Amino acid sequence: MRTGIRKVVLGLGISLDGYIARPDGAVDFLSMPKKHSGPLGENYSMGPLFATVDEAIMGRKTYEMGLKMGGGSLPRSNMAMYVFSRSQAPGERGGVTFVNGSPKSFVQKLQTRPGKNIWLMGGGELVREFLKEDLLDEFYIGVVPVLIGEGIPLFPSGFPQREFALLENKTYSKGMIALRYQRMRGNGRRKAK
Repeated sequence: MRTGIRKVVLGLGISLDGYIARPDGAVDFLSMPKKHSGPLGENYSMGPLFATVDEAIMGRKTYEMGLKMGGGSLPRSNMAMYVFSRSQAPGERGGVTFVNGSPKSFVQKLQTRPGKNIWLMGGGELVREFLKEDLLDEFYIGVVPVLIGEGIPLFPSGFPQREFALLENKTYSKGMIALRYQRMRGNGRRKAK
C-alpha cells in the first residue's frame, strides 16, 4: 500500500441519469440552487473538496467548455491546472499546462511532489483513461435530481471493474446528494490514507 502519496480525487456533478454534460457539452442542469437552508438540508457546496486539493486535471473538451462558459478565460485560481489533449502541443499557456503523455506517468510525477490531493475534474473520456490505469483513489460526486435523457456519461464504457467503498453520503437542499467513495484495492481493503 502507498502511504503519504497524494490521492487523485474525481470531483464533479452529474445528473440523476449519470451525465456530466448535455450532448453539446452544456452543464446548465448542474446549476446550484439559490442560497437558502431549510428542512430539506443545507446548500450543496464543493468547498470541502476544494479544501483538500491544490492541482486540477481536465480533458481538452472540459477545458474548452470552461473557456466558453467563462467568456474566454477560466476563473482565477491559485490551483495549478493541467489539460490533457491529443491536439494541443504540450506546454504552459493561458494559465494552464497542456499535457499529451500518459496519465499514469504524469500523475506519478505529480504525486512525488509535496502538496494536497489532485482533483480530476473531467471529462468522461479522461475519467475512463484514469480508470483503465487505476489512478483514481476517491470519488466526490454531487448528484442533481434531474434526468436529462442523453448526454456525455461520467463513465463511458471500456475500463475494467473497479471496487469502491462508500465513505460518506449527504443530502442537501433541493434534493441534491453528495457521494464520496474510496477505491478498494487488494483483499477488499481501502487504500492507505
